[in-house]
Amino acid sequence: MKNNITILAAIIIGASVVSLGFITEKLGAPIWLIVLVPFPVGMTLLYLFLKEPFHIWLITYMTTLALYTVIHVIMSYFFKFNSLIPAWKLRV
Repeated sequence: MKNNITILAAIIIGASVVSLGFITEKLGAPIWLIVLVPFPVGMTLLYLFLKEPFHIWLITYMTTLALYTVIHVIMSYFFKFNSLIPAWKLRV
């Protein structure tokens, strides 16, 4: 429990990734770039804040990404809400 990520670190990572994705979209970038650009920022910040070996970081990142994807699919399906990943429209 010595290397837990603080709430502030999680907010910094989330705000950075979302802001970068939003800015990329507003600049008129293609969809693939809007989805791709925030990944290295989120990955780097998580690695810096986590202060754990690479394999722990990788498991943490993949778990977070999977959870985010599940939340996005549920929100998009039930609430017709697409702004979690603006370029990834999941309306049915």
